[in-house]
Amino acid sequence: MAWGKEPPSPREMAIALLARREYSRAELATRLQAKQVPADEIDVCLDELAEKGWQSDARFAASFIRTRVLRGQGWRRIENDLRQRGVDGEIIRAALDDVVEQEAIDWFELARDVLVRRFDSPGQTPKERAKRERFLLGRGFDFEQIRYALSCL
Repeated sequence: MAWGKEPPSPREMAIALLARREYSRAELATRLQAKQVPADEIDVCLDELAEKGWQSDARFAASFIRTRVLRGQGWRRIENDLRQRGVDGEIIRAALDDVVEQEAIDWFELARDVLVRRFDSPGQTPKERAKRERFLLGRGFDFEQIRYALSCL
């Protein structure tokens, strides 16, 4: 992206990133650090963006959750991925609760749907069942949801 003769301010860089998609505060800070922006300037910039409502970890988390549910991922994987992106645990829990309520997400049915798309039977041997269980575990579903999904095949 051509910025002209003068290097962009941290605010301009952050806004350019946010214009494409939502970012967590920690992700933005990492991106700005990579561009050699001093830490104190990053904090001031991100505080300003949050005050104006241009950056919100809660909004980022809700958007992230919706996207990942559409990909067929379970709540455990989603929660872990959000933590890795620097989102606070309380924000994650609140966003999960809100999105589950708004979108009427049933984790058990989602696990079943994901399993049905990938496999046509619960598996005849213990090895085949274990393969299906590992698949759903990797997707972030808990054991009760996996048991339910396997019982529906």
